[in-house]
Amino acid sequence: MSCSNVTMWVSSKPSLTDTSTLSFRSCLSPFQLPSQNSLTGNPSRSSTVTCGLRELRDRIASVSNTKKITEAMKLVAAAKVRRAQEAVVNGRPFSQTLVEVLYNINEQLQVEDIDSPLTNVRPVKKVALVVVTGDRGLCGGFNNQIIKKAEKRIAELKALGLEYTIVSVGKKGNTYFSRRPYIPVDKFIEGTNQPTAKEAQAIADDVFSLFVSEEVDKVELLYTKFVSLVKADPVIHTLLPLSPKGEICDINGTCVDAAEDEFFRLTTKEGKLTVERDATTTATVDFSPILQFEQDPVQILDALLPLYLNSQVLRALQESLASELAARMTAMSNASDNAVELKKNLSQVYNRQRQAKITGEILEIVSGANALT
Repeated sequence: MSCSNVTMWVSSKPSLTDTSTLSFRSCLSPFQLPSQNSLTGNPSRSSTVTCGLRELRDRIASVSNTKKITEAMKLVAAAKVRRAQEAVVNGRPFSQTLVEVLYNINEQLQVEDIDSPLTNVRPVKKVALVVVTGDRGLCGGFNNQIIKKAEKRIAELKALGLEYTIVSVGKKGNTYFSRRPYIPVDKFIEGTNQPTAKEAQAIADDVFSLFVSEEVDKVELLYTKFVSLVKADPVIHTLLPLSPKGEICDINGTCVDAAEDEFFRLTTKEGKLTVERDATTTATVDFSPILQFEQDPVQILDALLPLYLNSQVLRALQESLASELAARMTAMSNASDNAVELKKNLSQVYNRQRQAKITGEILEIVSGANALT
């Protein structure tokens, strides 16, 4: 049995919608033949390859198996992102109310001559950057975006003549900064699949000790804020000292609190599992300005400060996890769509080659019969 010659153009950016630009380097590389231009030293963009039907069948089966894997990972990420978003939304009223309480105490401290480490705003000479990344890949550009945000902020601090140090949270960030010894890192912290208060407390204790000991004059938290299933924004907000407005603000003073959230639920559509969105608004109770405290404000402040840091760090970890899962869901959805398109194009090439072989065999039979008559 002979194999037909299939001519394909190898492109640096192959498109799945154009069968003429398909690249079968993974399964056809042993069958590539050098062209005349490549032998003379002139690189050519085309090559003639010979492939049998068995290799194409194996390739189609491999793409089908890959699609099953990506589809399963998509559904797993969709189920996890719902739980992660619920954790963010359920914890938001507590964190916002806590910040308002601290702001009210801060206003009372402005009247009294009391020194508090929470509101101690001093000239900034050194900044601590807490960079929150993911622990796994296969999530598109999620980790690259937050790392680029950190690199940009580092460049801004260098331009201002300020010193800095990094507190890296997450395996991807740890790997990135450990391979760059010129970036000062105070501590590497491993992340988990489910952020807990214990993990957040470890990060909060580290940054609090840096700030109180005056090793750094400002602590900034860099994480990916979850906006929607297809959108996540890397943000920077000042963790210490406390914002005078009682809000979670970025370095420019812009509030980064979300007024509306999106929930996602799994449903069945045309026999397949899909994801639908539900919008919800989180309401918080306004803090009463006439509320008075019996205890000394400093005692209340010292008791609430660890709780404040823990809640804000935990919220950042939860936001980052929800953004990572949403990015992984989108990436796996795109991979599944590409697998469907690639399988379709491979099937077309397979059918054409099989038809050409059948036609050639029929012609051989007809020619042999004519020769005998």
